[in-house]
Amino acid sequence: MSGKVFLLPLARVLMSSLFVWDGIVQLRNPGGTAQYFASLHVPAPNITIWISILVHLLGGLALLAGFYTRWAAALLVLVCLGTAFGVHLPAGDQGSRIVPREPHPAMATALFRRGASA
Repeated sequence: MSGKVFLLPLARVLMSSLFVWDGIVQLRNPGGTAQYFASLHVPAPNITIWISILVHLLGGLALLAGFYTRWAAALLVLVCLGTAFGVHLPAGDQGSRIVPREPHPAMATALFRRGASA
């Protein structure tokens, strides 16, 4: 049995864990995250936080389970790009440039292109 058999499931676990973890972190303190969003002028932060939590948790779990993986990966790519350009860049978040907090969009794109359903 080759090591490639385990590569796709491992990629799913690693990729989904980043989103699920971020959703859990946001869920533990939605008020604080909403305040952070408000400080960055994110529209309707008290509503946006709940959308963000749902997208992170459900998208990450969909990747993990292999449920509509291409759609989940495409949605999470948009989340990564929106977070990078809408939150981290305006905040001048230097830490995210050294050690990315959000998963790299190329990883989600690779899962999307591969289908991640194999």
